[in-house]
This record gives sequence, C-alpha cells and structure tokens, in this order.
Amino acid sequence: MPKPQLDKGLYTVRTQQFYLFQLMFWLGLMAITFFSLTLWYGTAELPHIEHTVLQAVLGVLVSYPLRNVYTWLWERPLLQRLGISLLVVALGAGIWTILRMVTFIWIVQEEKNLWSDFGGWYFGGFFIFLCWSALYYGLSYYNQVQFEQERSRQAEQETQQEHLKRLEAETVAREAQLKMLRYQLNPHFLFNTLNTINALIRLKDNDTAQNMLQKLSHFLRYALDNEPAYRISLAEELNALMLYLNIELIRFGDRLSMDVQVSDAAKKALIPSLLLQPLVENAIKYAISTRETGGTIGIKADIEDDLLCLDVWDDGPGLSGGSEQALKGRGVGLHNTLERLQNLYGRDHSVDIGTSERNGVQISMRFPYEVEPGQREQPLAELVKG
Repeated sequence: MPKPQLDKGLYTVRTQQFYLFQLMFWLGLMAITFFSLTLWYGTAELPHIEHTVLQAVLGVLVSYPLRNVYTWLWERPLLQRLGISLLVVALGAGIWTILRMVTFIWIVQEEKNLWSDFGGWYFGGFFIFLCWSALYYGLSYYNQVQFEQERSRQAEQETQQEHLKRLEAETVAREAQLKMLRYQLNPHFLFNTLNTINALIRLKDNDTAQNMLQKLSHFLRYALDNEPAYRISLAEELNALMLYLNIELIRFGDRLSMDVQVSDAAKKALIPSLLLQPLVENAIKYAISTRETGGTIGIKADIEDDLLCLDVWDDGPGLSGGSEQALKGRGVGLHNTLERLQNLYGRDHSVDIGTSERNGVQISMRFPYEVEPGQREQPLAELVKG
C-alpha cells in the first residue's frame, strides 16, 4: 500500500498486507475461473486447468509493478491520479490479455484462431484489473485512515505525557518552594527565647528555664518535622499554635491575652500546617512587645458559602504609620504566608489586610472549606487568657 511517511516497522506491515492481498485476489480469481468457466463449459482437462493456474501467476507478475505506480500517484491531484490509473489499468489488462492468449495457444495447441476473440478476452482482463486497482486503493485509504488515527493517538499520548511531566515539575517546584518558605523560621523568636532562657538561668530560676527549653524543643520538633504541603485540621493547628504560645506566655505573662472564637464546623477545616504561627508571631512582635501594657491577639474562624473565613487580629498600633511601611515591618512571616496560600489555592483564595475593630491590624483569609473524611475532632486547647 502507499506509504505516506511511515516508519520502517509500519511499512513492513503494509508490505506484508500487499502480498497477502495479491495472494488472496489471484487465488480467488483462479477459483472463480475454474468453477464458472472451466467446469461450466466442460473443459476440465489438464491443459485448461494448467492455463487457469498460469494466468493467475501471470496476473501476479503483471499487477506487481502497479503498486509502485500507484504509490507514485498517491500525492497527485485526484483527477490526475484517476486518469493515469485508468491508463495503467488499460495497459496492464492489455499485457495480461496477450500473455494469457499466447500461453493458452501454447498449452492447448488446437486453438489457432483465438486472436479473433481478443476483444472479449481484453474486456474481461480490463474488468479484473479495474477491480484489482479499486480494491488496492480502498485498502490504501483504509490504511491511511488507520495511520492517521494511530498518529493522532500517539500525538495525544505524547501531549498527555508532556502535560504530566510539566505537572510533576510544577509540583516538585511548588513543594520545594513551600519547604523553603516553611523553613525560614524567624530568628528573632529563637534569639528572644534563648535570651529569656539565659536570663532565667542567671536568675537561678532553673525550673522555669527548663520548662521553657522543653517547650521550645517541642515546638521546633513539630515545626521542622511537619511537611509544609501537609494540611491539618484547624483544631490541630490551634493546638500546635499553643506550643508556640506556651513559650511566649512565659516571656510576656499577663501582658499577652488571646481571644479565640472558632465554630465547631471551622475546627474540622483543613488548612496548611503552621499557617497561624507566623501571623501570631508578627502580632506579638509589633502589637504586644512594643507596649508596656501588652495587648490582645484574636483568632476568629467560621464557614460561609463553603469557604473557611479565618481572621487573625490584634489591638496594637495598627496601620497608623502608613499601611505599606507597617506591612513591611511584618517581613518574612507575612510574605511566606501569602506565598504558601498562593501556591496551594491559586485563584481560589483571598487575603485582605486592614484595620481590626480594636484599631489594630486584621488579616482576613478566605479559601475553600475542606474536611478530611472520618477525621476525629481533637479538643481545642484553652487559649483564652485574662
């Protein structure tokens, strides 16, 4: 069959199909000739049978070059292909007819005036070669359709593979970015905690110092062992936040108060691990530690329209120094939180930073409300002080 840009393996299959087509066509013609002519006219003698077999062999030999001609014609315009194909059929039928008649005279011998019937013999040969050509083109078009479908499937598979590779690369890059953002722990927190422990040791308050060191160890173990892309329930996040607040409560005492208002449905919501810690840390640094009287940090969470509405606020100086400059002071913690939410939720989330009801800073986050099936609700640690 014509081979429109086929690879070697596929071309080999097409060649095998052509040989099978040749065998079946001329064997079929030989069988039809024997049963419809040789037996019908009562000429089932050996010479006639030999000629029936021989003319099929001659048909194979004469039709074989037609394959090359039709392959050459494959890319030609339709009318040109049709016209040349008819000429090739006429020429092939003529050659085959002459060979048939010569061999018939040679084998049967008594048929001397056979050339007067050339027209009848040629008409049959023309019809046979026309059928051969029609079947050949039909099979060629069928193979062309199969080839196009196979090429389309291969292209689709390659596209899907490239898409999967791109998704895998994006996932790896996103996880790497999330880990980088998660592991940028604020060194000020570590320095302040270690300085506080050092001061307690100097004051010989060893029990408090040991307690604070144990809490720091628990918090760091949780922060570093927990995967940044892993999501936990808000109840678990609040319990993890308490590991951090237990340390700060030792430092600030009565100067630090917490106001936590979280609905039962919101407790079950899945959120990125350690999402709240950098926001609360910023609030402590810029709203609590700067004032002798301290202040309050609030966390509020509820569900609205299948969205988790999560707010972190304080009653500090707020954005009075200019929102841009005030937000710059909140540094890496806020930036990392925004980057993590962008990487995890894309357009399905929103973050608004403004003034709280107590004139401090409020960070309002909205993202899809999702719950892990069969998750056990953990008890919420007591975070309200004073």
